[in-house]
Amino acid sequence: QVQLVESGGGLVQAGGSLRLSCAASGRAFINYAMGWFRQAPGKEREFVTTITWNIGSTRYADAVKGRFTISKDNAKNTVYLQMNSLKPEDTAVYYCAVAYSSGPIAPITSALYQYWGQGTQVTVSS
Repeated sequence: QVQLVESGGGLVQAGGSLRLSCAASGRAFINYAMGWFRQAPGKEREFVTTITWNIGSTRYADAVKGRFTISKDNAKNTVYLQMNSLKPEDTAVYYCAVAYSSGPIAPITSALYQYWGQGTQVTVSS
């Protein structure tokens, strides 16, 4: 029912910035959340940030708070991840995902997200 297409990944030096985009299609969006997760080699997938679609409330992982910002464009059905002051430890494959019927509080657990994008590689060099 939902297809997610990510873009914006790439190679950047430490201290630099990137903006990721995730465009959603396939259904009318209501009462759900869109989030970002990341997975580094040899590590489990971890929560980064999320936003409720209707209300726009946000949550951030402690590791990215103050550096990353999630936002959305309702008309384009697109969510963005602005990443500033990037560090080498931010290197990972970044995934966007949709949690249907999330309610007023967006979940941070990956198992609660039903639809996932293909992932985009972010590499931060030192």
